[in-house]
Amino acid sequence: MSQSSPQPERSSPRRPRDRRQELHPDRPVAEPTEATAAPGPAGAPDAVRAPDRVRASDAEREAVVERLRIASVEGRLTFEELTERTEAAYAAVTRGDLDAITADLPGMGAPGAEPAPIQVKRRFSAFMGDCKERIVGRIDGPLEAVSVMGDVELDLRGAQVPSGEVIVTATAVMGDVKIIVPDGVRVEVTGHNFLGDRRISVREPHPGARVPVVRVSATVVMGDVKIVDDEHHAPFRRAIADWWRDRT
Repeated sequence: MSQSSPQPERSSPRRPRDRRQELHPDRPVAEPTEATAAPGPAGAPDAVRAPDRVRASDAEREAVVERLRIASVEGRLTFEELTERTEAAYAAVTRGDLDAITADLPGMGAPGAEPAPIQVKRRFSAFMGDCKERIVGRIDGPLEAVSVMGDVELDLRGAQVPSGEVIVTATAVMGDVKIIVPDGVRVEVTGHNFLGDRRISVREPHPGARVPVVRVSATVVMGDVKIVDDEHHAPFRRAIADWWRDRT
């Protein structure tokens, strides 16, 4: 009586061999897991993020700064507004922050706004007296301030500066010249002093930022030339304004 030969055992079905195992047989392969969507902002569906919450890039910040410069050339922004918004653009974190900075500006190619009248008076002087000027015209050339036993105060915050640069020649002989600039502007001072002071009291701008510039060439003889921003010009008034703004 013949005996049947034993049948080989049938192998159980296996998952197809992973290609990575073929290439690297000594490496373990993790079991596949179900993909999960990254959580979005509160109240939003998964994997859906509001466009204004997306992080802004350096290129997007620079594009907004260029838009602000063009708006200044078109006469839409004062020197103070240009500086303030430029600083805010470099500090922006999201695209929504950038959109808020240019929300009241028209799109590119819109007709230009009516620019401010040109600043005709360029020389401001005080001889044994006082001279205070708040410039609101369009600055397209150098300014000069001369004080001889007197005081000259130039306020540049309300001016229109299409070039983003103001050049001032200041001379103080036994007198004072004070130049008020917007917060966040870059100030560069050169010149000479004899028994006098050249002082700069402004907040440092964001490192590497293309902010507006005020260049002052100062000659001081037994006097003072001071460049201050809004924060240092009237700190008490600024504190009250900030407090009131935070309340509203």
